[in-house]
Amino acid sequence: EVQFVESGGGLVQAGGSLRLSCAASGFTRDDQLGWIRQAPGKGHEGVACISSRDGSTYYTDSVQGRFTLSRDNAKNTLYLQMNALKPEDTAVYSCALIYRCSDDGWEYDYWGQGTQVTVSS
Repeated sequence: EVQFVESGGGLVQAGGSLRLSCAASGFTRDDQLGWIRQAPGKGHEGVACISSRDGSTYYTDSVQGRFTLSRDNAKNTLYLQMNALKPEDTAVYSCALIYRCSDDGWEYDYWGQGTQVTVSS
């Protein structure tokens, strides 16, 4: 069973930075992992994913150039470095098992409880 425990969220002013961590268990090295988020009153949105094969990353357009996803296989931990944060980034951020992340859309399953990120203007 895949399990995720996210941490690192908080309150930050616009333009600030946060680094989220996700301790993962129950996944295989072939699984693709990533981050999704849910803003208040909205559905889940794919944010970033990382390939298990070559470590390549994909980001949704709204965070491209500001967020950086990395994966430490030795520690079974996923990180999301978020810079130049904007109020519209406010959401609960969760790790997820990603089946598809591309310009054609996202498919994901098994996400954690998440960590709250609030960006004030």
